Amino acid sequence: MAQTAKRDAVLSEFPVGGPQDLFYSRKNTKDLPTIVRGEGIYLWNDAGDRFIDVSSGAIVSNIGQGNERVLRAMYEQGKKLSFSYVRVSRHEPNAELSRKVAVLAGPGFERCHFTSGGSEANEMAIKFCRQYAFAKGMHKKTRVISCMPSYHGGTLGTIAVTGDLDFAPIYGDMVQFSEKIPTPFTYRRPDGMGVVQYALQCAQALEDAILRLGPENTLCFIFEPIGGLSTGANVPPPEYFAEIRRICSEYGVFLIFDEVMCGAGRTGRFLANSHWPEAKPDLVVLAKGLASGYTPLGAVLAPAALVDELAGLTGFNLAHTYNANPITCAGACAVLDETVENDIIGNASRVGGYLLERLLALKESSPIIGDVRGKGMLTAVEMVKNKETREMLPPELMAADRVRQIGMKHGLLIYARRTSGGRFGEWFMTAPPLTMTVAQVDEMMERLELTLAEFTDELHRAGAL
Repeated sequence: MAQTAKRDAVLSEFPVGGPQDLFYSRKNTKDLPTIVRGEGIYLWNDAGDRFIDVSSGAIVSNIGQGNERVLRAMYEQGKKLSFSYVRVSRHEPNAELSRKVAVLAGPGFERCHFTSGGSEANEMAIKFCRQYAFAKGMHKKTRVISCMPSYHGGTLGTIAVTGDLDFAPIYGDMVQFSEKIPTPFTYRRPDGMGVVQYALQCAQALEDAILRLGPENTLCFIFEPIGGLSTGANVPPPEYFAEIRRICSEYGVFLIFDEVMCGAGRTGRFLANSHWPEAKPDLVVLAKGLASGYTPLGAVLAPAALVDELAGLTGFNLAHTYNANPITCAGACAVLDETVENDIIGNASRVGGYLLERLLALKESSPIIGDVRGKGMLTAVEMVKNKETREMLPPELMAADRVRQIGMKHGLLIYARRTSGGRFGEWFMTAPPLTMTVAQVDEMMERLELTLAEFTDELHRAGAL
């Protein structure tokens, strides 16, 4: 009866149509605000309440809301040319965006294949590797290695390489899951094992997996160099990057860095892999902040030598209808111009450092913050029951979702959802727009302190602490 009443209530409010969250679990969509306006780092709902965009939506809005330069560029491009299909024609915004991205990315990433988003781009990167291996006569190279946990997209192809324990029961009979190796967590690692020691153990797991599958069968290793929501902004030590690069090079395995969340300037460098120049990947995938939410866009960055060689063999002939759409490309060009001319990447480094300091100070005073981690403006807060033992909060408390819900009461929109049933921990993302100021960090932190204090009180009342 209760379920029927809930269904009837929803039907009465939205007899037809309705927002997309009607597809999601109702227990996670309670009291969602209806956002009607955005400016900079702020969003307003239909009741006039103002929210700070703590997580840039889903780590998307790098340059904030309402940038007139970007909107004007898209409008002017649409007046001239709204669509041109890349399989049968060329257009200038595509070439210009490729040039801008390649210049910012640096040597080794001279070619850009644009898609409609991160899932599609990750799948394209894997398919590019497969096409190249096939064209070179390495027909057995089909196996992909990724981490548990990880996130690489929501298509069936990228669900197969994503490391989320909740996916197997649903999709296991439909896809061939990639070989999974442990994520090199810096916080949740075996007792008595240091950060570097555990990271090298995880790197050894990569080598072991390649040898078990056979180098002749192993196509690529796809990895988030700085984690997104799947690992809560986990940043492995430099030794890990050097070792996985060595292993992939030794066995002829492509190394793909999924920088959908951590790329496009969010970590204080245009590409996150620039923090570890000795471990340059073969391919890099970008999305989200690349167009800053103004239009859907993803990209695969590849070396000219590789792309040009393949073009002379079989070519990489896959495309989707909206790849490199001219309006999208024009908008992304304007996003990059804003980013460069206003030193937004530098701001991400400077203000991101201050944000990390404030979060670490909050960790010291809060009984439920076990870890704060990240780089630049990509950070996360992990919550625990016991800080000394790192004991997790009971899963039935839905800690990440509760913080998101309580945060709304204090004027914060927080990106938080449980992954893998909370079996690797519970965290929320603190990844605001890269345009944020020090004063705005202080405003956000004041509200976050109130949010966590209220949640802590709730945990005490429930006897969970």
